[in-house]
Amino acid sequence: MKITTKGLYGTRAMLEIALNYGKNLTNLRDITEKQEIPLKYLEHLLSSLKAAGLIKSIRGARGGYVLAKSPNKIKLSEIISVLEGSMAPVDCVDNLKACPRSSICAIRDVWQKVKDAVMEVLDSITLQDLVKKQQEKMYSKAIMYYI
Repeated sequence: MKITTKGLYGTRAMLEIALNYGKNLTNLRDITEKQEIPLKYLEHLLSSLKAAGLIKSIRGARGGYVLAKSPNKIKLSEIISVLEGSMAPVDCVDNLKACPRSSICAIRDVWQKVKDAVMEVLDSITLQDLVKKQQEKMYSKAIMYYI
């Protein structure tokens, strides 16, 4: 199990939108520049996130993207599930029929625990947590720059 570029870039895009929550709409150019995500790839990711109801798009000259709900209501697990699908390391965790040995396999139980642990971590982190962490990192970097 590995988070792909889809999950990585999609999470960064959501963070960028969350950083502007309650202030301004976030346009594609800002996301591509600040998060270093190719435009065409970003458009595809935002389309998936919009279809899942995590963001809204506003058309027009001053248009852009906004979170569909407060950043403290969006869990990292929601974003990753939309972009990556299941966090199960093997197919039989989500589908017992994927392997004829599923019901008698002790190793499958280990893979289930791996998935559960990953989901527990992702469920415990909201976009608001990431916004706070990002702001702390940006503040620390600014202070180091002026020292």
